Amino acid sequence: MFRWNEYRFRYFGWRLVLFVVVLSIIGVLVIGSASTEGYDKKQAACLIAGCVIMLAIAFVDYHFVLKFYWLMYIVNIGLLLYVEFFGESGGGAQRWIRFGSVGLQPSELAKVIIILFLAKFFWKYENKINSFRIIISSAVLFGIPLALVFAQPDLSTSIVLVSIFCAVIFLANLSYKIILPIMLVALPTFGVLLYKIMQDGQTLISDYQKARILGFLYQDSNDPLIVRINYQQKNSVLAIGSGQLMGKGLNNNTITSVKNGNFLSEPQTDFIFSIVGEELGFVGSVAVVLLLCFIVIECLWIAFHAKDSAGRIIAGGMAAVIGFQSFVNLGVATWILPNTGLTLPFVSYGMSSLMSLLIGMGVVLNVSMQRPMTFIETLNSGID
Repeated sequence: MFRWNEYRFRYFGWRLVLFVVVLSIIGVLVIGSASTEGYDKKQAACLIAGCVIMLAIAFVDYHFVLKFYWLMYIVNIGLLLYVEFFGESGGGAQRWIRFGSVGLQPSELAKVIIILFLAKFFWKYENKINSFRIIISSAVLFGIPLALVFAQPDLSTSIVLVSIFCAVIFLANLSYKIILPIMLVALPTFGVLLYKIMQDGQTLISDYQKARILGFLYQDSNDPLIVRINYQQKNSVLAIGSGQLMGKGLNNNTITSVKNGNFLSEPQTDFIFSIVGEELGFVGSVAVVLLLCFIVIECLWIAFHAKDSAGRIIAGGMAAVIGFQSFVNLGVATWILPNTGLTLPFVSYGMSSLMSLLIGMGVVLNVSMQRPMTFIETLNSGID
């Protein structure tokens, strides 16, 4: 569980910890400015607890954690099934398990669990990764939690999970002879699905999800439904632009503020970047984007120097989650993508999201300390 001789403490990801903590603190401050409901205090408490858990997990050998990959998978399926039948509904979806005043969103935890499960699965069968049996088995095992998340309905998280699977397959060194044919089939298939979704009477996605796509495609339409769908994103762009260089300041009382005028509903979650842009300006927005980029780069750096394929998949998979979800959230806030309902990692309010990400970061930190010895280090250890 804790093998001192396997750890390289000088490679501990202090930069990663610094970027995560600073970004999360910015998130707490912006959440407090976005809402007066006390969400910032809950997020701060979750951040403190999550950091403690993150540092504790950092010193638990990830190989030991991966021994329980089937248990994690079963627990994940169990939580998603519980949500399906007994979960709490909100916003047109059934996604939460309520424990008193605390809510758990299993789909957030599923992102980390799927990465850990697939890391062990592909590491165990790394010599057979290109076999038909392993590819189909991994797709089926991944498809079960994906279907349960999609049924909530949660299309945005489903898309994130698919991006995780694609990243993990790539990191597991799947042959390009397999990847290229899959892409040749997937691209036209996506086009056909998009065409089907646009037809009247389709049942692939819910009506409100289709409306969001239509709203993005016809941004200048005067149709009342399209206008209502685009209301959030239009005001988001106005808020970001109004911040100019330095912003209006946190907790400001400016009458012309988009936030103060209540033109953004639930701004502490999906549209938190709108508050960042309006109140911290261009400088604050760039700082948030850079911190997200630095976190992704650190995870990829750790993946590049990982001891084995399992460590590479874990660190690279977390980089994929943070990178893809950040790109989509920022794209939605700036109206270059359809509204999806994804949160901004470490910044948006959401205790399940924050805690899950910090748990994932803890495992990545453990991967960073188990970097293999260089040739010079091997020689020096022999001399000692």
